[in-house]
Amino acid sequence: MTTLTLTIVFIFVAGYVCIAAESFTKVNKAAVALLMCVLCWTAYMTDPGQYLSAAIGGAAEGVRSVAAHVGEILKMHLGDTAETLFFLMGAMAIVEIVDTYGGFNFVRDIMKTRGKRKLLWRIAFMTFFLSAILDNLTTSIVMIMVLRKLIRDNKERMIFASIVIIAANSGGAFSPIGDVTTIMLWIKGMITTGGVLAELFLPSLVSMVVPVFILQFALKGKLDVGQNLPKDNVAVFTRRQRRTVFFLGVGGLIFVPIFRYLTDLPPFMGILLVLGLLWTVTECFHRSTSEDDTMARRVSQLLARIDMSTILFFLGILMAVACLSEIGVLTALGAALNDVSGGNHYLVTGAIGVISSIVDNVPLVAGCMGMYPIAPAGDMGVDGLFWLLLAYCAGVGGSMLIIGSAAGVVVMGLEKITFGWYLKHVSWVALVGYLAGMVAYWLVQMI
Repeated sequence: MTTLTLTIVFIFVAGYVCIAAESFTKVNKAAVALLMCVLCWTAYMTDPGQYLSAAIGGAAEGVRSVAAHVGEILKMHLGDTAETLFFLMGAMAIVEIVDTYGGFNFVRDIMKTRGKRKLLWRIAFMTFFLSAILDNLTTSIVMIMVLRKLIRDNKERMIFASIVIIAANSGGAFSPIGDVTTIMLWIKGMITTGGVLAELFLPSLVSMVVPVFILQFALKGKLDVGQNLPKDNVAVFTRRQRRTVFFLGVGGLIFVPIFRYLTDLPPFMGILLVLGLLWTVTECFHRSTSEDDTMARRVSQLLARIDMSTILFFLGILMAVACLSEIGVLTALGAALNDVSGGNHYLVTGAIGVISSIVDNVPLVAGCMGMYPIAPAGDMGVDGLFWLLLAYCAGVGGSMLIIGSAAGVVVMGLEKITFGWYLKHVSWVALVGYLAGMVAYWLVQMI
């Protein structure tokens, strides 16, 4: 590596350590992520020419060409990042609207039980299967809103929220539309719908069941009758209208991947469609009420509840990882893994899964797709062992650290779970589930 490359890697690692030590430094992780992002790209700009393959002419013209080219690179990465951010903001707004008007009340009634362990299993399975239909990010937001209606105690809710992260990532791994990485592999033809469902359902289920079984012992007794939060005062809407809001919101989220398939538009466009439709319908409902305030003002207040620090944390992390991708660190890391493992697919993909808990799994998978071209048949062919293991490991591996997945980051922001608490209480449990799922996949292949 060059001195500049090492400098950028050092900035990223130092920023990552500060984010991990948030509970000790008392500095918001979003601030650190933004600083890390800007410093990485500033270091990159000190000598971007060494990373650009395009020929540069004269000195002055060359500087302008390099600056313009870096500007285009930044716009490209920012565009990809903005898609994720708009999707996140739209999903959070939709869930907030549904929650405000009592849409989740009957879901709470279905899930309601006084047994803490029984509730943990119910939450886990609902999250697991819902994340296969929705994406794991949206599922996490929905389930956290449901949990807030069931459990008042913040410490106990953190255990349930941790299971939401694990179950959402595991559920997204066995569906072609459940995770960004499976979508990438599916669209590029590395995996098929039938192949990923048939081969990865059992390993994904095991990777969720094992952590739930372990963490259930941290919960004892039953929920107090008074611990469940009282139902929201949603008399402004009728029961039929509340049901309509729920099915429009959640049904709309389920429709987003279908909309993407039908139109080829990015997922955030589908989210904006659902948000616009839900906003319009609730505004029409509100016109028949006797309240003085308008629906427009109320939705504006709901939008103000979106946690902007989480959004900015996403921005900083994704753009910093984009810089690592641009200087070729991720691709070089993948090549080194392949050399060290001697081509053992279980070791390569297993290591990639562990790394995906540290950095975003999207550039990792993208690097693997470019580094390992698809073969006509065999382990590197369509639905081959390598691609299916990559889908599983990149999806489930993100559960090992709370910042290793979109689901983890959003739950971290919503429930204020610190990196240190998750590392101490949950990371090892997620690792056990991750390895158990790989063993289950190996056994399926042997049978």
